[in-house]
Amino acid sequence: MYSKTILLAAAATVLLTTTAFQPKNGGIRRSTPEKQGMSSQHLALIDSAVNATIAVGDIPGAVVGIVRNGHLVYEKAFGYKSVYPEKEPMTVETMFDLASVSKCVGTTLSFMQLVEQGKVRLVDNVSYYIPEFQPWEDPETGEKVEITVQNLLTHSSGLAAYLPNTNAYIQEFGCDSPDSLMMYISTRIKRNFRPGTRQLYSCLNFITLQNILQRVTGERLCDYAQKNVFDALGLRHTTYFPLDFGPLKENPTLVQNYFADGLVPVGRPVWKPELVALCAPTEMLADSTVLLAQVHDPTARLANGGNSGNAGVFSCVEDLAVVCAALLNGGSYNGHRILGPQTVRKMFEVPGTDDPAVARALGWDTYYTGPYTSGDIFELDNVRGHTGYTGTSLILDPDTNTAVIILAHRVHPHDEGATGRLRGVVASIAAASIGR
Repeated sequence: MYSKTILLAAAATVLLTTTAFQPKNGGIRRSTPEKQGMSSQHLALIDSAVNATIAVGDIPGAVVGIVRNGHLVYEKAFGYKSVYPEKEPMTVETMFDLASVSKCVGTTLSFMQLVEQGKVRLVDNVSYYIPEFQPWEDPETGEKVEITVQNLLTHSSGLAAYLPNTNAYIQEFGCDSPDSLMMYISTRIKRNFRPGTRQLYSCLNFITLQNILQRVTGERLCDYAQKNVFDALGLRHTTYFPLDFGPLKENPTLVQNYFADGLVPVGRPVWKPELVALCAPTEMLADSTVLLAQVHDPTARLANGGNSGNAGVFSCVEDLAVVCAALLNGGSYNGHRILGPQTVRKMFEVPGTDDPAVARALGWDTYYTGPYTSGDIFELDNVRGHTGYTGTSLILDPDTNTAVIILAHRVHPHDEGATGRLRGVVASIAAASIGR
């Protein structure tokens, strides 16, 4: 693991370079709940809900944020950022591995930019961009049906959820093998049903979207999203941590690192080392080290080098508040636009061309695909959101111009915690505080 010396040096770097990370737009605007039509007394119920979840050992700590009318009205840190190898208190600046929340914050927002620029169409076949990508074939008739870009975004492609065996894949193709991974998905992963007729949540859908984006733009997803989404919104502490960051090697700091059970050579450069000290660790590995500033998802980390369409974004509550405020404002915040209003509306729609059984928006969950996250009070038809395996989640309610952000690391130090009930409870408290 990182030594104390390295972490202290990284922390010092943060202090010395704070000015460099100040966003041009000043970050999220803050306000009191009352000024935005919410009750601070009712929102205080969130405290007991989170503390109770910590007390039973489901999470070591968390950061919760509530956004209303473009303002952060509730922001609080609870518990511990780290409990192993040492206890460290949680702060609101803590960066979390967003896990699958990366799908919407990183991949979907980036991809929808290509759609609104006419560089990609939702109705395009995936094979238009990746010629080797195989269609679904009817096992009875032999009919072949192409999988479309929209099928990937709505998880209606029929692709299997994950690699069937990550260790077997690594043994065959090696670690950090993104080209082999895409070929494997294109030619060897099972297509489970006719595209557009059902939904099967699949990380492989978003790795495929990543590869389409990279072929269209000539840039890696992590680089494209950094420039066109995260930096465009002035986010200070949102980034991917690719294991080998290619063109981003301006004066990298070499550290003695512990990447992925020794599968990745010691001495790799670490992107943005000044942000490492802000990251919450996740799972403890077999050698008693913990994952820090490395994506927890094994396919993203081991096979895709940390630059992955399904996971890999690290962020904090303030930055995610900006993202939520921008989306609730039609794609812009503080004068910085990442998507047009029509594009945002389209992204949040459930496509009428899919079977009703799919029920997903473009890159986002609806109540019908992620009901527990939305709680019991919001008008559920229009709520959009996403969850992350590590314990993160966000939801957006356009009807009340409200967003709920929960950042937790239930997988630290062991993959044994839970945040499912907490997500719904916090959402209900936030919704019920409106207009009190």
